[in-house]
Amino acid sequence: MSDRIASDHPAVDTVRSTCTETATGVKLEVPAEDRDQFPTDEVVRIALDGEERFARVERALTGDELSIPGVYDTPDLARNPSGATDRLTEWTDDHDVPAGGSVLIDVVEPEFLYGCRAPGETAYYDAREPPSESLSDIAKDLEES
Repeated sequence: MSDRIASDHPAVDTVRSTCTETATGVKLEVPAEDRDQFPTDEVVRIALDGEERFARVERALTGDELSIPGVYDTPDLARNPSGATDRLTEWTDDHDVPAGGSVLIDVVEPEFLYGCRAPGETAYYDAREPPSESLSDIAKDLEES
């Protein structure tokens, strides 16, 4: 059984990102000084209102910033979101986060589990260890097959 951890727990780092409009919805821009908190060009778990989803963390076209261009229901959809529902756009609408507004990204388990919340809110996450490298490699191989 996993433990519950609050966003204000000392073990949780928080990164302030900026919500930016795109042609298809929104994305979260992560400042360059916080890029070491995220794996680049990898799919990670993102908790939105207690539901675990998946997102790909991408390097910006210019500069050292990172972005999260969407949050999706499965790792495959995060890698190839064509026609998939972007849960990040829904979430920002539900939480009244405007373009240019802030979204707090909680680093629950670096390179594995993150959570999004609006400033001033407290979120609770199911904290657990990421799978071992060998198990995650097997899962990735199965997904690609």
